[in-house]
Amino acid sequence: MSNRTKIEWTDSSWNPVTGCTKISSGCENCYAATFAKRLKAMHNPRYRNGFEVTVHEDLIQTPLTWKSPRKIFVNSMSDLFHEELSDEIILRIFDTMNKADWHIFQVLTKRSKRLKELSCKINWTNNIWMGVTVENEESLYRAEDLKKTGAKIKFISAEPLLTALDSLNLEGIDWIIVGGESGHHSRPMEKEWVVNIRNNAHKTNVPFFFKQWGGKNKKKAGRLLDGRTYDEYPEVISID
Repeated sequence: MSNRTKIEWTDSSWNPVTGCTKISSGCENCYAATFAKRLKAMHNPRYRNGFEVTVHEDLIQTPLTWKSPRKIFVNSMSDLFHEELSDEIILRIFDTMNKADWHIFQVLTKRSKRLKELSCKINWTNNIWMGVTVENEESLYRAEDLKKTGAKIKFISAEPLLTALDSLNLEGIDWIIVGGESGHHSRPMEKEWVVNIRNNAHKTNVPFFFKQWGGKNKKKAGRLLDGRTYDEYPEVISID
C-alpha cells in the first residue's frame, strides 16, 4: 500500500501498527476500521487480522529509507498508545522518529492518559508533533493531558467535531485541526462550532487548519470556511 496519503494536513502515512478498538463517541464511525475490513477482504497481508491490533516489525524503521523530507502521520490505522502495545514497541517507534530527524512526525492519540504516563520515557525531539483528538466537551481532558507532556509541538485534532468546544483552552497548544465527519452515517457539524474555534485560535495566536465540512459527500461540501481555506501550520522548530 502506498505511503502517500490524501489527508490534507500531512504528506504520508506510516503504519508500523494497525488495528484498534473504539473508546469514545468519536470512534463510532471509524474510517480505519471500515478500511481495514475492505483490505482484509482484498487479501492484503497487512490486514489478515482485520482490525485487531497488529505490530508490523518490518515497518518500524521504514521512514529511515525515505530520503526526501516529508510530514508523516504515524499510525493512521491505529493508535500508538493502545493498551495492547508494549512500552518497548512504542519507544522503538519513537526511536525511529528520533533518528529520522529530516522528517516531521505527526502522532495522534485518544489515549492521552497513557501518553502522559509514558512522556518521561520518550525522547521528544523537535521533529515530533504530538496531538490528541478532541471531538466534544467530554474529551477536553485529553488536551490537558497533552499539555503535561514534553512534546515540543502539541496539537489538537477536533475531528470529527461533534459538539461546540466552548470550554477549549488553547494555552500551551501549538496547532489545531478541525473537521466534520464524513461517510454515509456521518453526524452533522455546525458552522458556529467551527467559527468559534477559529476565532479562539486566532485570538490566542494558534495556527488553525480547517480540513473539511464532511457529510455524505465530503468532496462536494469542500473545505472553504467563509469563502477561504485555512491551511495554517505551526512554525517548524530547527533540529536540535
